[in-house]
Amino acid sequence: MTFVTSMCMFQLTRNAFMNPDVRINKAHRTTAVLENEEEGRRYSQHSFREFLSHQRPEIMPALNSFFTKNDQ
Repeated sequence: MTFVTSMCMFQLTRNAFMNPDVRINKAHRTTAVLENEEEGRRYSQHSFREFLSHQRPEIMPALNSFFTKNDQ
């Protein structure tokens, strides 16, 4: 339960402080549309997502290759 609660708090904190659509400062709240395309790209394409995009979508690659190996 502690792990789940900490993950929820992490996500809420991350969204509150790093999401380009959340406006905490008064200066940003007055503008209707923010010109922050680069900030939005950095938020959505973070380093962990970039790392995962280059990996094969397998949970256990050694086990998958063991069972799909063609023994003839």
